[in-house]
Amino acid sequence: MRVHMVEAGVGAGPPIVFIHGIGTSSASWEAVMETLSASYHVAAFDLLGHGGSPVPDDPEEYTRDNALRDLDDVLAAIAQRNVAGESQDAVLVGHSLGGYLSLAYAATRPGVVRGVVVTNTGPGFRDPEKREQWNERSRRNAHRFGVPVQAATLNLQQDSVVMDRLTEIVTPTLVLAGTLDRPEFAASGQYLERKMPNARFVAIEGGEHSMHESTHAAEVAELIADFVNTLR
Repeated sequence: MRVHMVEAGVGAGPPIVFIHGIGTSSASWEAVMETLSASYHVAAFDLLGHGGSPVPDDPEEYTRDNALRDLDDVLAAIAQRNVAGESQDAVLVGHSLGGYLSLAYAATRPGVVRGVVVTNTGPGFRDPEKREQWNERSRRNAHRFGVPVQAATLNLQQDSVVMDRLTEIVTPTLVLAGTLDRPEFAASGQYLERKMPNARFVAIEGGEHSMHESTHAAEVAELIADFVNTLR
């Protein structure tokens, strides 16, 4: 496995795997993981070019599909040493880009994970023109993400696979959005609830984009725990 991963906790429930957003790291989930580790096996990994993971020079290394293959390796490693002593399908929890990757994983690998939680994220764009506008903004702002410029390539979108398969994603999904984040994230959350067969949207009052890191960590952890308990 080429990416850096941290693990903690015990518990008989499904393992919970956290995926961070662009320009942050697995450390962004520390507060939520600390709360949940008393009852669950929790893990988080650093996307390529972030945190403790390698930083290849080639921008072509930083694709969605490569990130999903890294997630394959993370889930395989967790399954091999599940602290509960038995293999169980994991629950993915992703923030922003990590939420998009979680949805993409469920879309391209149906039945592999038990559930998905996404926070302040969206499903991408079906319209090629809007997708290119997103990509152009990401290219312009690459120097602001706090990672090597080539790593910001992870934020680019090349197709509409998530949008195209939303109605086919039957994986139970909890969608969270903060009311103080940009309005498009709440709109995306409501869209996911309408289009996905088994999705539920919850707005978190006063939550900003990184609400899981501090101000609303306890609330986010509680919502995740409640959701995971429904999957047992």
